[in-house]
Amino acid sequence: MESKRQQKVARQLQKDLSEIFQRDVPHLFNGAFITVTNVRISPDLSVARVYLSFLAAKNKEMLLETIQEKGKVIRQHLGDRVRHQLRIVPELSFFLDDTAEYADKMDKLFAGLDIPPAPEEDEDE
Repeated sequence: MESKRQQKVARQLQKDLSEIFQRDVPHLFNGAFITVTNVRISPDLSVARVYLSFLAAKNKEMLLETIQEKGKVIRQHLGDRVRHQLRIVPELSFFLDDTAEYADKMDKLFAGLDIPPAPEEDEDE
């Protein structure tokens, strides 16, 4: 269970990282649309797990590797934004958020199911 402080910091990091990916460094990722879907932060606020979703990206794993390589640049931009709110700029770990693909896969599975209608029950009984 996350504390209120963890939740607040995670929301702020999510907002700041989204702005960084959209405004500050989109040129580093060839114009891929990167969405920060979730941020989980450790209780001591020193490590943040950042979950990303990509649009207009052909090779998502390669893009994730590029983001991990540029992690120091991203952390530096984040530090410029949160230096007055946080004592320590958290270490960033990036992960691919595949919940959208998973939900799409499940929708396709459910759409492909052939469920026969329930038998009608007699009202006389």
